Amino acid sequence: MRHVRFVALGDSLTEGVGDPVTTGRRGWAALLAPSLAEEVEFTNLAVSGAQTRDVRERQIPAALELRPDIASVVIGVNDTLRHTFDIRAVAARLDEVYAALTRQGTVLLTACLPDPGAMLGLPGALARPLARRQRAVNTVVHALSERYGAVHLHAAEGAWITDRSLWSADRLHPGERGHRQFAVRFHALLAETGRATGPPPSPEPEFPAPTRTASLLWLATAGTGWVVRRCRDLLPQLLRLAADELHHRARGTSARLDLSASAAVSAALAALSEGTGEGAEAQRRRTLTVTHRTAAPEGAPRREGAEAVANGIG
Repeated sequence: MRHVRFVALGDSLTEGVGDPVTTGRRGWAALLAPSLAEEVEFTNLAVSGAQTRDVRERQIPAALELRPDIASVVIGVNDTLRHTFDIRAVAARLDEVYAALTRQGTVLLTACLPDPGAMLGLPGALARPLARRQRAVNTVVHALSERYGAVHLHAAEGAWITDRSLWSADRLHPGERGHRQFAVRFHALLAETGRATGPPPSPEPEFPAPTRTASLLWLATAGTGWVVRRCRDLLPQLLRLAADELHHRARGTSARLDLSASAAVSAALAALSEGTGEGAEAQRRRTLTVTHRTAAPEGAPRREGAEAVANGIG
């Protein structure tokens, strides 16, 4: 394919936060674009702070008008950082977005992502609820990527993900080296199937890494504003989730929280399968292949529905 239309959808990761250039922000998708073919039309629709709702309501209509040959949809972390988090709604929105693109014959790029609590180094009681939410989103992305034949990048764990030199001062966005790794790894996956014919992006940074002083200045200005906005929205609920986490840990029933999360994800995917002819039991088995589940103590009841919502999962 000599000429390729590539459209990127998503949030700040794809917009290019962490990879500043003289013209603004660049990011992994812009680094990948020239390596796809001889001639590439690249459009970046990603917006910092976007959630799955924003992609479905604002970005996908614009993307469909462009009729891309390749489109990336990397989204979900911001959903986990909101008090309105609902895995069933996230799954439904992603299903709509993936379906709309693949109906046009677009090659879909997706990725699972590391949980923000671990990246920020939060205490365990605060980090575990966020990790549970991100695992839920990743499980949905895995399952739907398989359903729609997406080119899927596993970016939730691994040595390259935990390499601090790849991440910017805020620990949530890649630096230039990290963005280049995303581009290199997506290119490799596309090249395996002949969908990328250009030379791979360079993994070597073009610009020197920010100094410690510059990083601290960013954290004290833009970084502080980001934390304040997220804390105003998420912190009250996160404190409740942390209290619930400590309560279950003291009683030795922490596994029930993991089971509730798995049940909520299974219910979300089963609800989607009802419209595709795939049975709920078949969908449940598929979900179990991509979800890390923790067994509950023998005799422990399985908690679903309203209790999953109370735990910030459903």
